[in-house]
Amino acid sequence: MSDSVNEINKNNLKHHSDYPPESVLNALFVKSADLPVSKPVEVCGYDFNEGLNYSKLFSSFATTGFQATNFALGVNEINKMLDKKMEPIPIDEQCEINLDPCGRAPTSCTIFLGYTSNMISSGIRETIRFLTQHNLVDCIVTTAGGVEEDIIKCFSPTYVGDFHFKGSMLRDMGINRIGNLLAPNDNYCKFQDWIMPILDQMLIEQKTENFKWTPSKIISRLGKEINDKSSVCYWCYKNNIPVYSPALTDGSLGDMLYMHSYRNPGLAIDIIEDLCMLNTRAVRARSTGVIILGGGLIKHHICNANMMRNGADFCLYVNTAQEFDGSDAGASPDEAISWGKIKKIAQPVKIHAEASLVFPLLVAETFAKRIDKMRSTEV
Repeated sequence: MSDSVNEINKNNLKHHSDYPPESVLNALFVKSADLPVSKPVEVCGYDFNEGLNYSKLFSSFATTGFQATNFALGVNEINKMLDKKMEPIPIDEQCEINLDPCGRAPTSCTIFLGYTSNMISSGIRETIRFLTQHNLVDCIVTTAGGVEEDIIKCFSPTYVGDFHFKGSMLRDMGINRIGNLLAPNDNYCKFQDWIMPILDQMLIEQKTENFKWTPSKIISRLGKEINDKSSVCYWCYKNNIPVYSPALTDGSLGDMLYMHSYRNPGLAIDIIEDLCMLNTRAVRARSTGVIILGGGLIKHHICNANMMRNGADFCLYVNTAQEFDGSDAGASPDEAISWGKIKKIAQPVKIHAEASLVFPLLVAETFAKRIDKMRSTEV
């Protein structure tokens, strides 16, 4: 080894230390302060060595983290709605006249349920049917598809398919795709055959009785006419649960109304009356709970009604939308607080998840566990 190399090594040893530079130590070993929560909770998941206990499994979500923890918070938020709903109305607040615009028996918490049409296209229809069958929610807001798909399934089923079935192939086959679900076009033809005579009769009643139709009155009428216990609309009719759909024309129902306007014109639908009914329900409620599956119109319509009372008391969103684009669908509960759609003192929850996976589990951990105490009447 040359003398010059030895000299370099000696200099390196001279400057060598047993520790890294102080700047590295300061960066790596920042001293921790107290956690920014009053009661710290350790992260811990479910131990399957304890056996298979679904109730304990779901309870463990609270300490699992990420969306599992949000799921547990969602369960808690629904249970707070139900606890409030079961509270008796104080005597000094009871009224001899029922101020509910639909005549439903008043409770201490009015629960609004909103969902998009794909929920009814999927098997979530049966979960929603359970809630309406047992009179567990007070008011529904949905899209046109949330109504027509429910009725259509009373005639013919929707089938499980594949997200990747080619659209051009399905079009040639007369089969419509809803995600990974398949709805034969014949289903909608059957719907047309069924609804046209009903629309004819509705027009007669409008002309002869001066009856004013609204979307909620039409949906109630369809529930009565279908007379099928598998139907959400049927149970809403039987249990006097109003179903509001301000965009009732945006779907197959709109197609039917369009076709009907050619063969028998004149049917009119008043959306303002329904708007007043929905807002009045929120204003006159002692407290309100909001459960919204999906986004868009149904989400905003419920939240806007609750703005009329300076915000909902309890709130749960379940959707996959993000807020970076400024859409109402992706807007967080905190944004709704800024508008007065949710109360400032509320503790709203958003579960960032696809509702067909999450909502049955939420119902299992809340409504279904308390069915005997919660239902008032079963028809």
